Amino acid sequence: MATNLRRLFSTYTSHGVLLKKLPPGSFSSCRSLCVCSGESITVTSSPCNGLETSRGGNVDKGFLRWRNGGGTYHSSAVIDSSALVEFGAVVHESAILGAEVHIGSNTVVGPSVKIGPSTKIGYNASVSNCSIGESCVIHNGVCIGQDGFGFYVDEHGNMVKKPQALNVKIANRVEIGANTCIDRGSWRDTVIGDDTKIDNLVQIGHNVIIGKSCLLCGQVGIAGSAEIGDYVVLGGRVAVRDHVSIVSKVRLAANSCVTKNITEPGDFGGFPAVPIHQWRRQIIQALISSKRKP
Repeated sequence: MATNLRRLFSTYTSHGVLLKKLPPGSFSSCRSLCVCSGESITVTSSPCNGLETSRGGNVDKGFLRWRNGGGTYHSSAVIDSSALVEFGAVVHESAILGAEVHIGSNTVVGPSVKIGPSTKIGYNASVSNCSIGESCVIHNGVCIGQDGFGFYVDEHGNMVKKPQALNVKIANRVEIGANTCIDRGSWRDTVIGDDTKIDNLVQIGHNVIIGKSCLLCGQVGIAGSAEIGDYVVLGGRVAVRDHVSIVSKVRLAANSCVTKNITEPGDFGGFPAVPIHQWRRQIIQALISSKRKP
């Protein structure tokens, strides 16, 4: 069987088979074959749309196989030779990948995305409509650059989607935890500053601006168009209302909710968030009141 296959496709190397475009009517369907030097043969079904390959990599509608890792990339993408694109990953047209970038399996890099040197992106992530700086870490399942949640009711009572046409800008040395979502901007870009660290399962809405060296713990939710200064710490499950601003060097206790601007540095907590000493007094008063009830 192996001998017949080699005769049929004519060209065999130690790296695999170089497939040429078959004449019309040769087969009712096309097969993708991998013939290894150990005589083993793998045959899998795939659509036949003018298959062409180079050193074992498929070329189909402008996509090729990246030599370092086996991922797929568009011919118009600009990828540094040291970048690793793992098998199953896809890099779309006009994307730019810098030196030592690592793209994990099943991750999709959308059109015109820019990724800086030494950035690592894990498995099953999706990055689109964004630029990512150098030395960032994007963990598994992260989604960056999808549409934000913006709708309005028109004069006929219909729910209409607001345009979401801008981008996400992620600066240098940012780390983003698994399954976090960062929406693209609608009237301004969504921005994450240098050295900010984001935990798992965080939601960052459209048009949000986050400063440098911030720390966002798990399940934080930041609504659209909020603005957060530098060195801000948000404890687990903190919620930030839309269109509010938080000055630099603020810390918020877990489960707090910011409903209005915070204009002075310090520690805050509660729902709505108030200075931490005031919140603690509220807790004590609530405990005393509950004990007085018959």
